[in-house]
Amino acid sequence: MSRVVIKESVLLWAVDRAGLTPDDLQHRFPKIQQWVTGESQPTLCELERLAKATWTPLGFFFLTEPPEDRLPIPYYRTLDGGPLSRPSPNLLETVQVMQRRQAWMREYLTDQGQEPLSFVRSARLDDSPASLANRIRRELNLDKGWAAQKPTWTDALDTLHETIEGAGILVIRNGIVGNNTHRKLNPDEFRGFVLVDEYAPLVFVNGADSKAAQMFTLAHELAHVFLGSSAAFDLREMRPADDPTEQACTRVAAEFLVPEQEIRQVWPSVQDTPERFQEMARQFKVSELVVARRVLDLALIKKKAFLDFYDHYQNDVRRKATLQSGGGDFFANQNFRVGRRFFSAVVRAVKEGELLYSEAYHLTGLYGKTFDSYATELKIRGTLQ
Repeated sequence: MSRVVIKESVLLWAVDRAGLTPDDLQHRFPKIQQWVTGESQPTLCELERLAKATWTPLGFFFLTEPPEDRLPIPYYRTLDGGPLSRPSPNLLETVQVMQRRQAWMREYLTDQGQEPLSFVRSARLDDSPASLANRIRRELNLDKGWAAQKPTWTDALDTLHETIEGAGILVIRNGIVGNNTHRKLNPDEFRGFVLVDEYAPLVFVNGADSKAAQMFTLAHELAHVFLGSSAAFDLREMRPADDPTEQACTRVAAEFLVPEQEIRQVWPSVQDTPERFQEMARQFKVSELVVARRVLDLALIKKKAFLDFYDHYQNDVRRKATLQSGGGDFFANQNFRVGRRFFSAVVRAVKEGELLYSEAYHLTGLYGKTFDSYATELKIRGTLQ
C-alpha cells in the first residue's frame, strides 16, 4: 500500500492549529506518533481522514513547511500587551466562506444594475460619535428610543438585523461553522467581523455570544461599514483594540445603543440599587456588560467596580451556557446562517439560469432537498420572490 510522505513540522502544525495534540488523535489514528517521528507515513486515505479531523485543506500536507495562517482582513484583539494568537481554523474558514458569498453578491447586484450604497465609507474618524450614531439611525429609519419599545433583547436584535438587511447590508449570525454543530465559534476569539464593500457590505456576528452582546457587535459593525474599514475583533471587556478605527467604532456603537444623554438621565434613579445594570440593560436592550462599560466610560463608576462586575457577569454567562440545549428549528436558523436576502438572490439567479445548482449549493452550504425545502419555506412565508 502506497504511503504519503509528509513533513513532521507540517503534521504538528495541522494538529496544533486545530487545538489538539497527537495524543488527542491517538484513538482515531493509532500510528500518529510514528508519523510524527517519521518511523511511518500515512496512506492517502488516512491523510484525508486526518485533514478532515483537523479541519486542514488536504493540499497543505504536501507543503515542505507550515504555511502562515493569516486573516485576509485586520484582526483586532484586546490583549493588554499579550501575544497575538493566530486565528483558528473555524474563524479562517468562516471568513473565507463569507468572502465567497460577498464576491458573488457584488457581481450579481452590479449585473442587475444596482447602484453603490451611498452610506458605505461616508463617515470620517473625526466625526463625533453622537452625530454618526444619529446618521446611522436615520439611514435605518430608527427612532432614538426604538429598542426600549421592544419587549425582549431577542425582539430588539431581530428588528435591528432585519433593518440592517433592508438597508442593503448582508447580515449573518451564526455560532458554528456553516451548519456543523461540532465546530462551534468561540466568542473569546472573535465577536464578529466586517467585510466592507460599496455594493454588498457584509457583517458577521458570532451567534455563540449572548443575544444582548450581539446587539453591541451589530452596532459596532455598522460603524465599520460607515467608516469603510473591514476587520475582525473580539472586544474583550467591551474594550476596543489599540486602533483609532476600532476605538471610534466602539464609541459610535455605545452612543447608538445607549445614548449618553439618556444614560445620564436614568443613572441617578438606579445607581444605588443592587440590580442597577440589569435594570438599565432591560431598558436599552443590550447586555448588562455593555451598560456597565458605558457607565465606566462616562466616569460614573470606578474601574474596580466594573472589573468586579465583569468577572461576576462572565461566570454567570458560562453557567447559563452549560444549561442550554438544542439547536432550534433548522430552517429558522438558516435565516441567520445564510440570510434571507442572500438566499433569495441565489434562488433568483438559479431560476434565471445565471447560476448552476451546484454553485448555489456551494455558496449557501445547503444541498439538494435541503436547499429546495428552505426555498419552499421562504416562499410560503412570503419572503422569497
